[in-house]
Amino acid sequence: TVLDRNGTVLSYVDDNGDRRCADGKTLRKATLHAVGDPQGNIGTGALTAFADRLTGFDLLNGAFGAQRGNQVYLTIDADLNETAYRALNGRKGTVAVYNYQTGEILCLVSCPSFDPRNIPSGLETDPSYDGVYLNRFLSSTFPPGSIFKTVTLAAALEELPGLEERTWVCEGSAQIGDGTVTCTAAHGEQDIREALANSCNVVFGQLAVELGASTLEKYAGKAGLTRSYDVNGIPTAAGSVDLSGASDNDLAWAGVGQYHDSVNPCALMIYMGAIANGGKAVQPTLIQKVVSPGLPALPQFTHTTRRMIKADTAQAMADMMANNVSATYGAKRFSGMDLCAKSGTAEVGADQKPHAWFAGFLRNEEAPYAFVV
Repeated sequence: TVLDRNGTVLSYVDDNGDRRCADGKTLRKATLHAVGDPQGNIGTGALTAFADRLTGFDLLNGAFGAQRGNQVYLTIDADLNETAYRALNGRKGTVAVYNYQTGEILCLVSCPSFDPRNIPSGLETDPSYDGVYLNRFLSSTFPPGSIFKTVTLAAALEELPGLEERTWVCEGSAQIGDGTVTCTAAHGEQDIREALANSCNVVFGQLAVELGASTLEKYAGKAGLTRSYDVNGIPTAAGSVDLSGASDNDLAWAGVGQYHDSVNPCALMIYMGAIANGGKAVQPTLIQKVVSPGLPALPQFTHTTRRMIKADTAQAMADMMANNVSATYGAKRFSGMDLCAKSGTAEVGADQKPHAWFAGFLRNEEAPYAFVV
């Protein structure tokens, strides 16, 4: 049996030995990529990825006890998944939230999805279901757009002395190298705090060139955005920031999350958690506990990754990301929350819709949550 953190049954085997899905159509769709489908097409779902824990298989005893089976409690909250699934409202994308102190993934939704109890006839041919078996949170990478400015910011804070005393002037565009970097508006004179809130391409493009390709690549690596993580044995897709042979103009666009930048949502969420957690990140987990018949529950353990950024850098970044919310996104939209966040829009060609991102965290000891959308 697969259950959520509160004991809600998500998948079980009936008395006839047949695999059954949870009650509730929206619940089944919202938890599909975390639980998996009975046919095993979603390889990152619990039914496939955690099959050994479900059956009780181990290297010492083989499949002894498999007839009884185990209860695997996932860290996700089914209600939160439903809320996120409804909010996506049919858009292709992913939503995830995790506790950056314990590593527990509380919400994991990937769309498009489907009802595993009533599989659509056009699942293999309908373009609206493209990539439906793929868990976008764990197994995909996307151009990050302006959320990558948090990486450029971290590098600039640590490598460019006096950064916070400097000012720049944005006239809406700037010649950088052999091309132009455009901005969403003419932001005028601004310091680094204002430039982040304005998400100014001109400022962050210039900073990327000043830092240089090797430094920007190094900080993308330190942020964990070019590595693969292990989530209870499930490998995440590794992102890429390859600036070999990049011109100054290419480098400027890379510094604002364009050019060849590609980021995995799980890795970005972990980076957000690291900023919140004083520069150290906690490895995410999807398994809360495994309960075997007649035996005590087997708890899971959290694992902290290497330090990603210096503690004072993390503090400065968190304060600037909190300013983003109050100055740009609107603090009233997040009433009662000490929210630190960054949005991003990654253009992928005139004939395609851009990738929209929103990522950040709460500064709250009782709700230490980082998120990515």
